[in-house]
Amino acid sequence: MSNWLDEVKWDAQGLVPVIAQEQGTGHVLMFAWMNREALAKTAELGRAVYFSRSRGKLWYKGEESGHVQTVHEIRTDCDGDVVLLQVTQLGHEPGIACHTGRHSCFFNVLQDGAWQAADPVLKDPASIYQ
Repeated sequence: MSNWLDEVKWDAQGLVPVIAQEQGTGHVLMFAWMNREALAKTAELGRAVYFSRSRGKLWYKGEESGHVQTVHEIRTDCDGDVVLLQVTQLGHEPGIACHTGRHSCFFNVLQDGAWQAADPVLKDPASIYQ
């Protein structure tokens, strides 16, 4: 029997792209990366654990902000090279997934040839990250 982690198609750096989608609403909250250890920890803990490329280490979502993601389901796409997490975003109502203090990291919309912030800041990031 093969290990389920072996069926994921990791890139040359040993990473796989991950989309966090809010359970219930279907909102795409964020995009991140996982290495093998992060995906295994996520499955084990039922909590989103990502790999921070900038810090070069595991990143337990919410470890600094308190905005934890409870993971309800883990899926891969048809090629096994993208992971989709169904999550509940905790820590603020409605949940804040983005380091900018917004519900979703996908808050910019293209309007008249320019990117415009379409979603409000729910909490000042300076008060989140101290």
